[in-house]
Amino acid sequence: MAELTETRERPTRAYVIHPDLGNSRTRRSPELALEEAIALAHALPAIEVVGAEVAKLRKPDAGMLFSKGKREEIGQHIAAAAEGEGAELVLVDGPVTPVQQRNLEKAWGVKLLDRTGLILEIFADRAQTREGVLQVELAALAYQRTRLVRAWTHLERQRGGFGFVGGPGETQIEADRRAIDDQMIRLRRQLERVVKTRELHRKARAKVPYPIVALVGYTNAGKSTLFNRLTGAEVMAKDQLFATLDPTMRQLTLPGGRRVILSDTVGFISELPHELVAAFRATLEEVLAADLILHVRDISHPETEEQAADVGEILDSLGVDEDVPLIEVWNKIDALLPETRAALRRTDARTEGVQAVSALTGEGLDDLMAAVDLRLAEALDEPRIEAELVLSHSDGRRRAWLHGQGVVLGEEMAEDGVHLRLRWTERQRAQFEGL
Repeated sequence: MAELTETRERPTRAYVIHPDLGNSRTRRSPELALEEAIALAHALPAIEVVGAEVAKLRKPDAGMLFSKGKREEIGQHIAAAAEGEGAELVLVDGPVTPVQQRNLEKAWGVKLLDRTGLILEIFADRAQTREGVLQVELAALAYQRTRLVRAWTHLERQRGGFGFVGGPGETQIEADRRAIDDQMIRLRRQLERVVKTRELHRKARAKVPYPIVALVGYTNAGKSTLFNRLTGAEVMAKDQLFATLDPTMRQLTLPGGRRVILSDTVGFISELPHELVAAFRATLEEVLAADLILHVRDISHPETEEQAADVGEILDSLGVDEDVPLIEVWNKIDALLPETRAALRRTDARTEGVQAVSALTGEGLDDLMAAVDLRLAEALDEPRIEAELVLSHSDGRRRAWLHGQGVVLGEEMAEDGVHLRLRWTERQRAQFEGL
């Protein structure tokens, strides 16, 4: 199966539906949930959204999801979309069983993709590293194994989607569950080799014991923009869901001289497919190994509290230790009215564990870095010992490093070198000896 970008000259016309079950996803406004679903669709360049609606459901129909009347009504909307050309794809913002998918596709005469399938497509389009590609393919197989309704020749490709969107349409099933299981075993073996390589890199970093500070948050909360602002990196940062998938790490020096590893991670989202949570557990190990977590929130979003709750649930499901210190970073204050922004800055000054910032303008970042420095010092609770050291007059590099770390209590020049009185941690001593 050729890649979507090669087989289609124009985007696939898509109609987005958010089923409102009333008692499900109670934290969310159906209208805002639909907006998020549309944003997910826009995250794929191969899709053009030509219509959308919230479909109220009293009770899901086991075979068709929607009742007959609602199904016919939606079918008319699908046919009338795109100025009468009709939609070619329906995106349902929620789970759809294989039976429901097959029946609705037949009833509406279009392809159908549920929320999990769409997120898998986005991840396939964005994954850059070998590990990311393997993890997405593994997640896609786990998803398809429950369905066996599509061909999966896409697995011969490294990236570019799974054929759920566009392409030549239905093809004959080319494999049964045994074949899919064999493919999953092969992918897991490849992934194990990649993970072992990353573990070696982690062990190498552990020899230079820099604490890990992990950025987590809802997708599009501004993590990558903050990461770039603090480190000078050029991680892709767009106003787009799932702009970053593969973890990125950079060294960062805090105001007190402490060096840390800052890790940017994949954004979370409500109802994240469990296949992806499992498949990306290895990628998110940086969060599990973190000494400090920065939970970046889009404080300007109308459902910022609900998004924060979703992130908390995913962190719990990953097994993140509750004792790991966490700072809430209230980002995007530049998008607020001046009086609201000022009020938030006053709140963060009074509230421990909260920092209001704008990664875009840089407002509040100095205070954030000072808070990170302080929280790490408290969390690591490293004992400091006093020591004396003599450096040669020509050893300016290591002398400058000691001053940069803020560990020099005093120094005297003598004929045999520079005599320094130090107060440092065992970690700093080990770093110094490695210079």
